[in-house]
Amino acid sequence: MPIQSSPYIEVKQSPGKGRGVFACKFIPAGTEFEKVPVLVFPSEEVLTGEVGDVLADYVFEWGKGTVALALGFGSIYNHSYSPNARYDDVGRMTKVYTALRDIQPGEEITINYNGHEDATDPVGFEVNEDDKAFAKRNQTNRRRTAQAV
Repeated sequence: MPIQSSPYIEVKQSPGKGRGVFACKFIPAGTEFEKVPVLVFPSEEVLTGEVGDVLADYVFEWGKGTVALALGFGSIYNHSYSPNARYDDVGRMTKVYTALRDIQPGEEITINYNGHEDATDPVGFEVNEDDKAFAKRNQTNRRRTAQAV
């Protein structure tokens, strides 16, 4: 049974990923489709021990020595190096999710866990990207790195 927090999105099973956030209606590029509060914790309280085994995969780096758990659907978006949405921290304890391009009904909404949609830094797990745009961008980044060395 899907759970909705805004008229635009719902949580469903994502093949090979567990749960994910999906568009339940058309989301035009630039649309802010979710705004969520966050709970901020000291990193050591969340990332260690039995609690860390569960929460470590759902928190965002927040500030020096802290992490944040995004409420709403904020901590359920799956990662992509070619995301169709982004998140921004606004105010002291809020995240906003915005469409980078038009998102079609039924399409999974993804974000780049590195905080910027163009970042290609490792994220701590294997990422299966079939996207040609990602492969091309990654090839360009390798060329730039090789030229800099």
